[in-house]
Amino acid sequence: MKIHLLYFGRPREALNISGETVNVPDGAITLAQLLAWLRLRGENWAKELADNRVRCAINQELAELSAAINENDEVALFSPISGG
Repeated sequence: MKIHLLYFGRPREALNISGETVNVPDGAITLAQLLAWLRLRGENWAKELADNRVRCAINQELAELSAAINENDEVALFSPISGG
C-alpha cells in the first residue's frame, strides 16, 4: 500500500527529511503500526518517532494513533508542541 509521508518540526530536522512516498505492508494499518514500522529504520528514527514525541495527521486532519491509513493517504508527522 502506497502512502505519502510529510515531516514537520523536530522530526523533519532530526531525520533530515521533508517527505517521501513509501510502500507499507498490505492490509489494514494504523498510525501506531506505521510509526512502529518507521522506527525499524534505526536508532534515530526510533527516538524521534516514539509515540510520545510525535503527532500525526491523515489528509490534513489530526488523528489518534489508532486511526486507519488507506492507500494514497497523506500522513503528516510533526512535533506535539509547536511555537505560535
